Amino acid sequence: MTTELHEQLRRAVRDFAAQEVAPRVAAMERDQAVDRGLASLIADQGWIGVTIDPRWGGMGAGHEAKAIIVEELSRISAAAGAIAQASQLGVAKIALFGSEEQQRTWLPAIADGSVLPTIAVTEAGSGGHVLGMRSTARRSGGSYVLNGQKCFVGNSHVGGLHGVVVRTGTGSRGLTAFLVEADRLGVTLEPHEPRLGLHGFSFGTIRFDNVKVPASAIVGEVGDGLAVAYSSSILYGRANLAAVALGLHHAVVERAVAEAQARVRYSRPLGDLPVVQHKIGKMQARLAASSALVYQAVSLLDRGQPCDGALIASKHQGVALLQDSVRQGMEIHAADALYGGSEMARLMRDSWCVEPPAGTGDVQAHRLAEGLLHPGRYPDWSERLADKLAARGAWAAPAPAPAEPLALAAADGAPR
Repeated sequence: MTTELHEQLRRAVRDFAAQEVAPRVAAMERDQAVDRGLASLIADQGWIGVTIDPRWGGMGAGHEAKAIIVEELSRISAAAGAIAQASQLGVAKIALFGSEEQQRTWLPAIADGSVLPTIAVTEAGSGGHVLGMRSTARRSGGSYVLNGQKCFVGNSHVGGLHGVVVRTGTGSRGLTAFLVEADRLGVTLEPHEPRLGLHGFSFGTIRFDNVKVPASAIVGEVGDGLAVAYSSSILYGRANLAAVALGLHHAVVERAVAEAQARVRYSRPLGDLPVVQHKIGKMQARLAASSALVYQAVSLLDRGQPCDGALIASKHQGVALLQDSVRQGMEIHAADALYGGSEMARLMRDSWCVEPPAGTGDVQAHRLAEGLLHPGRYPDWSERLADKLAARGAWAAPAPAPAEPLALAAADGAPR
């Protein structure tokens, strides 16, 4: 439930995005390079620490506040929203499974913006099938030696601390998570390769060649890697990507409305045509539905209530509805949208880059079906980790006041 602090945060992020992010968008599109300066600017605001406990220097503001930050950045630049959300996944593993020493060492640095964390799970040969990964870690005295390669690592080229899940044994208990500094010997970044969209953001490939880390770098216990990966993806990743999609959705609707108002056809604004009005009306309805799904899910998360299904659904529907609106936005712009430098083309490219991370739409639908067909078979992470997920202090919404008796009519008899 939104508080005044949430609204203050929304205004602050919106102002920041307009003043600091918007002027960088054209260069990010032109150069298609990693915008390290933008990553630093966002980190310096303290927003990567939005869900970090205040005792470690974080905001302790919870997941609704996180969604607000990502949404407002993404309205101006989905790449900026992606930078913020990707490092939140890096926060998740330490906040949910990290030892006291790991939290003391890393969370203050993340909260003050001096370290951007990542999570490195996906491999080219296994994709969303986490148990199919081939990267390994073998015990060597009091250390572990990591070998393998991870792809599509969000913030790969600006991250200072990688949360790496690799195989240490067989089966579902054969995966283990490690914290690996980006400058540790044997860690190598593949050159940045521009993607279809999200220009300015890096989601690249990292190689680990005989990388030696101490046993104290293990997140949780040996064998907890699957839990670290799944809980981070469900509790943080789904809502994060849904918030990016929501910000993009706002931008798509705003761009379509502006075009319909400015473009003249038959001596009248394009928006006077019923067919265009119909498209814009449906776009606004989808946007409202997406917003409701996102904020219902993160509100439940902040209150410590079970919500895995709601989080998964928010990403599934948020992206699907966005892509429907993008298609209609392209139709409204017609041939003008086909220029590579057009705003609508950028929004289209970015929208397609939100589909695969944290699981494609097919994966989301599969997870939702599993929850219905096999209740109780899989862990409900929002329930198991509720005490670590709830918003704290002033950011938590107050309990609603008791409802007054419903008045059916005004004193004068007119309906209220």
